[in-house]
Parts: sequence; C-alpha cells; structure tokens
Amino acid sequence: MKKKVVIIGAGPAGLFSAYKLSENDKFEIIILDRGRDVDSRKCPLEYTGECNNCNPCNVLYGTGGSGCLSDGILNLRPDIGGDLEELTGKSDKAMKLVNEVDSIFLKHGAPEKLFIGETEMIEELQRKAEASGIKFIQIPQRHIGSDYTPVVINSMKKYLENKGVKFVMLADATKIEKVKNYYVITYLQKNKPYKIESEYLITAPGRAGSNFLMSQINELGIKVVHQSIDIGVRVEVSKVVMKPVIDVNRDPKFHIYSRTYDDFVRTFCTNHEGYVMKEQYDGYVGVNGHSMRDIKSQNSNFAFLSRVTLTSPVEDTTSYGISIAKIATVLGGGKPLIQRFGDLRMGRRSTPERIRRSNIKPTLLSTTPGDIAMALPYRIVTNLIESLERLDNLLPGVGSDSTLLYAPEIKFYGIRVKVDSFMETNLPNLFVAGDGVGLSRDIVNSAATGILAAEGILKKES
Repeated sequence: MKKKVVIIGAGPAGLFSAYKLSENDKFEIIILDRGRDVDSRKCPLEYTGECNNCNPCNVLYGTGGSGCLSDGILNLRPDIGGDLEELTGKSDKAMKLVNEVDSIFLKHGAPEKLFIGETEMIEELQRKAEASGIKFIQIPQRHIGSDYTPVVINSMKKYLENKGVKFVMLADATKIEKVKNYYVITYLQKNKPYKIESEYLITAPGRAGSNFLMSQINELGIKVVHQSIDIGVRVEVSKVVMKPVIDVNRDPKFHIYSRTYDDFVRTFCTNHEGYVMKEQYDGYVGVNGHSMRDIKSQNSNFAFLSRVTLTSPVEDTTSYGISIAKIATVLGGGKPLIQRFGDLRMGRRSTPERIRRSNIKPTLLSTTPGDIAMALPYRIVTNLIESLERLDNLLPGVGSDSTLLYAPEIKFYGIRVKVDSFMETNLPNLFVAGDGVGLSRDIVNSAATGILAAEGILKKES
C-alpha cells in the first residue's frame, strides 16, 4: 500500500517536494492550496498593477505560489535568497540543489539565456560600489518573466498530474492535528469542512500563508526561533537610470549599512521595464513588482528594505511588521501609499498634483498620495533616505526628487521553524519548506528546501 504524503502549498517548495517524491511510486501525493489553478489566476497586473481583491488573492495564492505572477527571476547561488549550505552543512550539496532546481525549470520551459555579465563590467561595478560604501553581489540569473512563468508552472503541474499527483485547489487549510502515527489536516473548500489523513506532512504555505502555520505552532508544539524581517518601500525610477547596472546583472543586489544607525539595507527584486503591483493580504495591503519579457514599461522598480531585528523580551518581528502594514493601509484608505522621494526628504506629504507633475509616471495607479513617514518608524525612514542617497552615487538618478516610493513592502521571515538537514521538525514525519517557515527568501531556495523535505521522506522509506 502506498504511503500518503499531504503537501500544504502549491508554491515552489510544494511543487518541488512533489516533483522529487513522484520519482518514486511508493507514495500517494496530495497538494492542498488555498488559491486557484494557474490558468485561473487572472489579474490585470500587466498594465496597472490593479488588484481585483479576489478571495483568495490571485497574486498570492494558487499553483506556483506568489512567484508565479512575479518577475520569475532564478538566482543561481545557494547563499542568495537563503543559505542552503547552512541548512545542509555541505557546500557541494548546496550547489547540487541549485543545479537540480535549475535543470527542472529548464526542462519545463525556462529560457536557456543566463544573465551572468562580462568580467570587466562586473569588476567596474564592484569598484564603483566599493567607492560608495556599497557591496555589490554578483549572481548568475535566469529571467523567466511574469508573462511566461505561468506557462512553466503549468508544464510542471501537468507533469506531476501525469505522475499521479493530486491537486486540491481552493482548499484553505485551517488545522493540523497529530493522531497517533499520522496527521489529520482540516481544510475548507467552498465553506465546507473536509478532513484528510496522512502518514507524512509537508507544510509549505509561503509568506502569504505563514499566519496559518503560526496559528498551529503552539498547539502542535513545533519548535521555532524568531528572526529578522525586512521593512521598506518599492522604488520606481526611469528605466534609463537602471540600464547601466541591468547590463551587468539582471536583478542586481546591493548591500548598504546606514550612516546613522549602522542598520543593514538592501535592494531586492529589481524589475527592469516592469510594473509595481498591489498585494492584498488578510487585513492589510502591500506592494511588490514584476516584469515581463514581451510587455515593457518605461520604468524600473526594486524593493528597498531595512532589516529589523527585535530582542528579548519582545522578539515577535512578524507581529511588529503586520502592525506597520496595517497603519500604512489605514493611511492609504485601503490602498498602498505613494510619495516622491523629494517630498519624503523634505518632510512633506505628496499630493496628487505633485505626483502628476513628477518626471516618473507611476505604473501602479491604485495608490494614495501621502506621507510614508507617518506609517514607517523614524529609524527605518532614516535608513531608507540615507541609503538611497548613497545608492545615488552609484546609480545617478535613483535619489532624485521625482523618484517614486510605494509603501509598505515588507518581507516576513520572522518565524523560522527549527529543522534538521532534511527539513523535518521536532515532530516525527512533519516537514516544512519554503519562505513561509523562514527557510528561504526566493524561488530557487524555496524549491531546494522542498527537495530536501522530499529527500527526508525518501530516506525514511528506503
């Protein structure tokens, strides 16, 4: 009789767990996801970044996870978007996982083109960065594009279905119970409760579903540690400002330490000729970005994030980040805030008139002009202003008065589940993977942790 494996979450971690397990015919594999199938995840993101406020949100949930409608950047380094060497304890194993993830994406239609940059251009950018007190991280990358990522994900899903993997969509997991030697998962589908039993459970809910796992942690006795989160804005500039660095690296990573507080600030998720988009969470909104291969804008955008770490007696960075997001949502009337950098620097709010006369025309229209300093704490605002001014030395124009800032952009990695090298928790046969459990911060690392979880189950059944 086949052993049943239930996977909560159809994002990269969940899909790649199923992919690895499906190579063995010992398992009955079922994937539950709160969202819709990839073909039904429609949102007019390509043009305005508007959000239909779908329930569940098509941007955040569904086959492929939130990355399915994102830029589709594959960072092919084990220490970017996570730390696979730390998780596995082996550098060769870490790189092998990255290559395995890459090969599967290529098999299902990811482009062969690799953005790696010429050595002389890389060294020149590194020299300029060092002169400005900035660290530039060089990464081999593939750019799938948000218009082609669903095609790649759909190919993976069909492959898995042909291998016998069952997808249960619009299935909102609400409870996990341990009963003797198996797990009982309760989920809602069309407001009707269902239960499913499983010998093995892989929980890979993604960042948008991390609240679900947090609600189960105390009841199940899962061991966790609190860790940092990133809070900041999405920066939008003219595409010509970013082009010199895009020619070197498709999604450049810059690390900066702020002058006043010596806090860590970083760029993340650069979308050249892309669009800013709204994300609708339960009780608050956020922003993100994406870009396509066929449809281009005149702008480029990137996340600009300040690292936040809390220490005893209050260590719950996730709750802290959510409270900031809710304040920003109130100030924006349910929409993200938008502000010109010049206005933020001068301590005044942006008005609709000031946004209209800006040299940069926003790609996200569903916003409220306002004052980001009323939503983000003073320390974070100071970090962002100082670091963006420093980045302007390397990329002239990013620190201009017309540069647009959207808030809030928050990356929640505040809870990290304690796991062994195969992603197994302190509860036997309960594995976790991906961003929502604090083990990764990008598509490749998320997928790799999914493979590790599957390898843990395969090891037990060998």
